[in-house]
Amino acid sequence: MSASGHPDGHSPVGAAGVIADALHTLRPPAGDRHGPLAPALVALTLVTGVVDATSYLKLGHVFVANMTGNVVFLGFAIAGAGGLSIASSLLAIAAFLLGALLGGRIASQHPDHRGRMLGTAVATQAGLLVLALLAALLLATPLSSAGRYALLIPMALAMGVQNAAAQRLAIPELTTTVLTRTLTGLASESRLVHGPGSQLGRRFVAVLTMLLGAIAGALLALKVSIAAPIALAAAIATAVAAAMYFASRSRAAWASA
Repeated sequence: MSASGHPDGHSPVGAAGVIADALHTLRPPAGDRHGPLAPALVALTLVTGVVDATSYLKLGHVFVANMTGNVVFLGFAIAGAGGLSIASSLLAIAAFLLGALLGGRIASQHPDHRGRMLGTAVATQAGLLVLALLAALLLATPLSSAGRYALLIPMALAMGVQNAAAQRLAIPELTTTVLTRTLTGLASESRLVHGPGSQLGRRFVAVLTMLLGAIAGALLALKVSIAAPIALAAAIATAVAAAMYFASRSRAAWASA
């Protein structure tokens, strides 16, 4: 059975097929190749939207998950564009890479059970987000440069761990951070251009989830406090880690690497 829940790897034609594909992503049918891993990654996509909105709006126009954006921002800052920081961009990239190394290490310790691997990685991610939350609660506002870095580092580390785990799982259309390929697939593989029209529902879910996360993160950061969206991200990651802990007792086919 395919990741979309259909034996031939393609969703049924039309709106009904797109809806069915989306529902299968959020609630996989029995025997699905990826089991509970797909909805877990959808939840982590929500985390991405929340934390990137927070870091961009409150930590000096820098991302903690979208490293493509940071590389571009770094180029802008080097060229002298205002409102951007070379140090912040470099620090975010470096912390993200260290987090990815940690995520890769975690993945190598759980080669035979994808649920345990994701659960351990997300538990580590949640711990790092809790550290960022504690810093946000303790630091005075407005944040100094040092204060922004105290939040930026654990958040970028956390997202590096998440990305490493998601990349190791390699579930189609659920990278948790990168939407360029997802959006390209929505257009280039649609029935409008005689494409296969497969996994459109899953792609819509990924895009909509990150959008909702960004909206929630922005509203909380702008209307409540910087701690509020970090708390939301930490809570989501904790819930995913707990769900994976219980799911990891299974030896079903989805758990096999």
